[in-house]
Amino acid sequence: MATTTTRHRNGANTNSAIGMNDEQLLRYSRHILLDEIGIEGQTKIIGAHALIIGAGGLGSPAALYLASAGVGRITLADGDTLDLTNLQRQILHTQERIGQLKAISGQSALLRINPDVTVAPISERLAGERLEALVAEADVVLDCCDNFDTRHAVNRACVRQRTPLVSGAAIRFSGQLSVFDTRRDNSPCYHCLFPEGEDVEETRCAVMGIFAPLTGIIGAMQAAEALKVISGAGQLAVGRLLLLDGLTMEWRSVKFAKDPTCAVCGG
Repeated sequence: MATTTTRHRNGANTNSAIGMNDEQLLRYSRHILLDEIGIEGQTKIIGAHALIIGAGGLGSPAALYLASAGVGRITLADGDTLDLTNLQRQILHTQERIGQLKAISGQSALLRINPDVTVAPISERLAGERLEALVAEADVVLDCCDNFDTRHAVNRACVRQRTPLVSGAAIRFSGQLSVFDTRRDNSPCYHCLFPEGEDVEETRCAVMGIFAPLTGIIGAMQAAEALKVISGAGQLAVGRLLLLDGLTMEWRSVKFAKDPTCAVCGG
């Protein structure tokens, strides 16, 4: 099989064509058949590292699709423990694992889907240097958390490390998604859209409730955008906020631009 050479995040040219065996060629054949992905794109997927922050409602479908698609290395970070109320929407987990750390439970599920991937569970809430180091190692970060403090911390790290960020959110019947790719000079960041320190009401599923399939829709879309980041297929949702009303199943797309005065990515 022919090989390809790509430039990895450390800037070094390395052989990226992981020689797929017959089983892998069969497993990923439906991706390989897509002209926009093909052998080269699937090879990039197999060689990629995705950091998923949150193994709950959004992180569950996102992680499952990235593992099934063959992302070679997945770091799954979540400091919470699984309880019965999570099972209504967090499809990565099972009733038998109640009481387990979600990151450990998630690792077990992903390896059953695809034993070829490497899954690193991190059972802590990432912050500071630990977050920065993991973002620096990743090819793409998926923000699947449920609080603004973590979202802004992840955004700052992604801006500093120039790592693409796929952000999703879901509450009640409302979902949203956007991609922030500060490898591009004109890409806004999360802070451009939702400035930190503004009087934004934080809502939680435990108080407001959430429609179970909504997390599946948004989480799957996060996986799709992450795979596009990795493979180079299609057009990313950069500079667009996609909003879903789950009651009417209507989408809105709101365009927004980089804030030149942004305290995180401006200047």
